[in-house]
Amino acid sequence: MRIKNVLQYLEHTAARLPDKIAFSDGSGGASMSFAALLDTARRVGSTLCRAGMTGKRVAVLMDRHPAAIAAMLGATYAGAVYVPLDATMPKERICYILESCRAGMIVCDECNRALAESFDRLTMTYEALTSQPTDDISLRRVRARQIDTDPMYIIFTSGSTGEPKGVVGCHRAVIDYGEALTSALSLDEQSVFGCQSPLYFDAPLKEILTTLMMGATTYLIPRGLFSFPLPLIDYLIKNGINTICWVSSVLTNVSALGALDVRAPHTLKTVVFGSEALPICHYHAWRKALPEATFYQLYGPTEATGMSCVWRADRELSENERIPIGAPLDNTGLMLIDEQGNEIFPLIDQASEIGEMYLRGSCLTLGYDHKVDQTEAAFVQNPLQDAYPEQVYRTGDLAYYNAHGELVFVGRRDGQIKRMGHRIELGEIEQCAQRSPSVTQAACVVNRATQEIILFYSGSAQEHEVMAALNCYLPRYYLPARAVKRSALPVTPNGKIDRKTLSKE
Repeated sequence: MRIKNVLQYLEHTAARLPDKIAFSDGSGGASMSFAALLDTARRVGSTLCRAGMTGKRVAVLMDRHPAAIAAMLGATYAGAVYVPLDATMPKERICYILESCRAGMIVCDECNRALAESFDRLTMTYEALTSQPTDDISLRRVRARQIDTDPMYIIFTSGSTGEPKGVVGCHRAVIDYGEALTSALSLDEQSVFGCQSPLYFDAPLKEILTTLMMGATTYLIPRGLFSFPLPLIDYLIKNGINTICWVSSVLTNVSALGALDVRAPHTLKTVVFGSEALPICHYHAWRKALPEATFYQLYGPTEATGMSCVWRADRELSENERIPIGAPLDNTGLMLIDEQGNEIFPLIDQASEIGEMYLRGSCLTLGYDHKVDQTEAAFVQNPLQDAYPEQVYRTGDLAYYNAHGELVFVGRRDGQIKRMGHRIELGEIEQCAQRSPSVTQAACVVNRATQEIILFYSGSAQEHEVMAALNCYLPRYYLPARAVKRSALPVTPNGKIDRKTLSKE
């Protein structure tokens, strides 16, 4: 079977395992079988077709629930591009995203209906979308015209300008990613996922894709459980969850609070972590608690659809070692390039120099939505050859090869960081602070000792006023630990704000 549309996985699996649970929140009442998921998605897609949404952008503003996944797949059936939103985002940010992607409609559930209708957009509830019959003719017509490079979704992340950027993912890249990832992690029909990631990021593609492709099952773990490690472990055990793909900070929180010493999540057979560095002591704590489990570290940017590199933890690491990110996934090309434009290769029994990672292949997304200049700056001609056009993604991430020939992530080339699994652009915090006329200058840095994000600023605004303003503009995970007022910010000899000096304070 030639796969050129992600929905083909759902259709194949629903025919093979119609009654098996695909997605559930673990409560017993909020579950969806593959047959129900297929039927619901087709109903949503049919109604969206009738509403003229084919080829347009459809924002999905729903709680983290199996129905939200059905809505996103329904938009795909309609030949639309889904744009997942989070109701906890500041309203101004949601408004910006809707305007930026030119959303033609908002799909919402009843609990988010009032919020959705507060925007000047056509709005339809999930209940209304699923109440209409399936239109087989319209769905066949849409499918007949689709190709694998058609856009599937837009995921908004932060941009270097301080404004969110919409990364456009296509079917071909998602299919390539799913095939490579399931093989690398040995995932199959017996995999039972405990999904931690919000649905408005690319991270849950790991669980969603594997569920659709292999006939696995995914539990959407309630967000509140991640603040309580022991109930979280009980949830994993109760639902027989054997596979987790979590951001490193969640694993750290569980082990740091001593939960693994009280009760190990013994059902886990595969533990996957990434998005940020996992402290080596917590890596050892998890491996000690689950000696029979297989551990993997993943690395990858949203611009390459999700994860691009994998390292299987098949050896002991010393206390001063960094956990490697390993090697590229199948059919993903990775080039490590130094400042002179030369490629860096692994050395025998010694570490290489540090270089910037460039990615190439069908894993790449289509670029940034309605941001041609930024797309051209990041998706560039392969610097190692000029014989023909070849677009590669310049990640801005620095790495080196260790003595084992494994890639090791070092950090960002610019001021972009990751915190609690979220990618954060410090410039966005600065821009939001400087919206106030009472703020003259602003510089956001990460304190080297505490790893806290601190906003330094000058102007007449009081510190509590600046923090209150940021709370209105930014998601919670973006907020700095504190704002610090200065009569003037230090500058370098060329007149730029001296962030290096500020980061030491």
